[in-house]
Amino acid sequence: MSQPAVQQHRPKGVGAISLALAGIGAAFGVASCCALPILLASVGIGSAWLGGVAMVAFPYRDLLLVVAALCLLGGGGLLIRQQLAAARCGPNGTCTPVGVRAVTLAGLLVGGVLLWLGYRYV
Repeated sequence: MSQPAVQQHRPKGVGAISLALAGIGAAFGVASCCALPILLASVGIGSAWLGGVAMVAFPYRDLLLVVAALCLLGGGGLLIRQQLAAARCGPNGTCTPVGVRAVTLAGLLVGGVLLWLGYRYV
């Protein structure tokens, strides 16, 4: 007699959070060249530590721009899907918690700002 298939439990919102983190990382690499040092220096924070990141990331700037944009758009799409599912979710449903969705939105916004800065200041 065969045993029933065991469902693997995956926490809700992992895909959107993963894409948001990947987008933030790629956007940080793009912005580390010019935008972040200018902004950090303007508020009096040292930015010498970004030199190593900028040297590694600059040759891949165009690729990082595309990867960051795709990851942030994908994360935004998954977040919208989670929001729509939460609207249909009843009291006994298994929806993505509000806190997870809020943190994901904040991450997507930070990634979007970094991406814009990296694109604008080169």
